Amino acid sequence: MMKRFTLAALVLSVVTIASAVMINGLTADDIKGTYWNAEKTAHIRMYKAKNGKYYGKIEYLVEPNDASGNPKKDPENSNEELRDRDRLGMVIAKGFTWDADENEWNDGTIYNPTDGKTYDGYMYFEGDDKKNLYLRGFVLGMPFLGKTSEWTRIK
Repeated sequence: MMKRFTLAALVLSVVTIASAVMINGLTADDIKGTYWNAEKTAHIRMYKAKNGKYYGKIEYLVEPNDASGNPKKDPENSNEELRDRDRLGMVIAKGFTWDADENEWNDGTIYNPTDGKTYDGYMYFEGDDKKNLYLRGFVLGMPFLGKTSEWTRIK
């Protein structure tokens, strides 16, 4: 009798855990892929680095060159030494870690080459929809002092 109860409890535990995983449906690597930015001006590839964190790199620009025909640079960067770097190939999302409890990638930074500023940030999908990635960038460690941007998955 005790063996049946123990077996039934074990089966119930396994089913409960499996159901919880299936309801969420997200894994850390679900963020990997290529996305259009919100303005549809660039493709950003999200990838996992050797350190286990997630990064985003500009891999395509609709308009890669400036009005003079030269590759776009980073002129708004507050660090003068970085102003001459090419925008194409720039890593703009850095150091994100997966938080399974919150269903988000957090503790990273997002660089905006348009204004030259780096923001604290986190990223998430809404529900099981893995087509649209939402990025929340904010200042002073306060998410309510920020803005959310929506990136659309390409592949």
